[in-house]
Amino acid sequence: MNRFSVLVPALVAAAALMAGCGSSSDSSGSGSGGGGAYGGASPTASTTKSAAAAPATGARTLALTAGEQGGLSFAPKALQAKAGTVTLKLANPGSNGMPHAIAIEGQGVAQVGAIAQPGGSSTVTAKLAPGTYTFYCPVGSHRANGMEGKLAVS
Repeated sequence: MNRFSVLVPALVAAAALMAGCGSSSDSSGSGSGGGGAYGGASPTASTTKSAAAAPATGARTLALTAGEQGGLSFAPKALQAKAGTVTLKLANPGSNGMPHAIAIEGQGVAQVGAIAQPGGSSTVTAKLAPGTYTFYCPVGSHRANGMEGKLAVS
């Protein structure tokens, strides 16, 4: 047995462990802003299926999923967070037939995440004060068709 037959599997295992970092609900994502294409959402950052990011101190990431069963929707439809830097990360399942994105507004905040094709994700990050915010899909008429929810920040 040579050195490479031991080293290669160890490197593959280490890479797999590192790829999993940053996927918990307490990790930080990156947000982007913009406006324009797809009926109001113009991403300034590319959409990726997964990205590992170093957690930011005090930051909070909330996960939600886009759904199209029985109409355009988010799961969950209501979120809660502590005041401070909050990231919303939207997963757009590969089984969905259309692009989606995540945006947040309220209390003087208006941020739009990149558009996520089926199988991708969209994130938006904002510094939030206590209050109520609306998160929504800025793509086409998705918001008007019910793709929005509430975020309570305490």
